[in-house]
Amino acid sequence: MGKVTVDHSKYANIRFDTQDESAIRTDLLETIPYEYPGKDTEVVIPTSEFTTVCPWSGLPDFADLTITFIPDKYLIEMKSLKYYLTSFRNVGIYQEHATNRILKDLVELAKPKYMKVEAVWNPRGGLGTRVVVEHGKRD
Repeated sequence: MGKVTVDHSKYANIRFDTQDESAIRTDLLETIPYEYPGKDTEVVIPTSEFTTVCPWSGLPDFADLTITFIPDKYLIEMKSLKYYLTSFRNVGIYQEHATNRILKDLVELAKPKYMKVEAVWNPRGGLGTRVVVEHGKRD
């Protein structure tokens, strides 16, 4: 077998197009009335299909995302949440910022008694990241 050579210089200036945070579609989010006010019900919404892109390289970042909340007056309408989360797909955003942005947007929307967003980001370069952000207090 001959020696294999790879020209790494051709990758030096590659950058995939990314969108900025204005592409995040908060306008798609909707709520529905919570019919059991006063009853603390924990709602857990997991997904293994959340993705953003690295703001430097444009390469994809994937996360297992879990949204946990205790509603006050509103529930998050699920189809609107799916579209909202999908709008992050090509957004160049740091993992920690994406997780915080989701919490901020959903708290503004649903005004829950409590909310936690946890993102377990797939490893890149041997390092994975787990980001947990919370709003409010659990009783």
